[in-house]
Amino acid sequence: MTYRILSIVALCLLIGLTACTKHPPIRTENAVDLNRFMGDWYVIANIPSIIETEAYNAVESYRLQEDGSIATTFTFRDGGFDGKKKVYHPTGYVVDHESNAVWGMEFLWPIKADYRIMYVDEAYHQTIVGRLKRDYVWLMARTPQIPAADYQRFLSLIAEEGYDVTKVRKVPQRW
Repeated sequence: MTYRILSIVALCLLIGLTACTKHPPIRTENAVDLNRFMGDWYVIANIPSIIETEAYNAVESYRLQEDGSIATTFTFRDGGFDGKKKVYHPTGYVVDHESNAVWGMEFLWPIKADYRIMYVDEAYHQTIVGRLKRDYVWLMARTPQIPAADYQRFLSLIAEEGYDVTKVRKVPQRW
């Protein structure tokens, strides 16, 4: 019983210390037009989360709800183009209403993730979404492929924000 109590206390301390960890600011867009940001985004490359390490044909879709939340659908094939279709439905919500560039993403209550729109082009055709912890990043576009020069430029932007770009994985897209 004492071991269990000590384990719980140690876990609480670890969580508390992790929550206090400071990360340098990350670049975000000054203003994101939520209506223009909504819709389908093909995941071109990422530092993948555990659920998407073998993702193929990954697409993130956003739909603005009446209550201001963002209905999200993340779909991909697991392990190959013919792999099992996986679908996730996290709920997004804007945290910074001045810029609309900082969101929270709730996958399963009470698990929430930091979600920051680091870059979106003027046409809303290409975007980079990251996290303050710099553990995950997503390069997405309205089309399944982007020009090689754009990809290299985005890798440079991601590196400038303190990400380890050796962890970036191109997501296979074939439609």
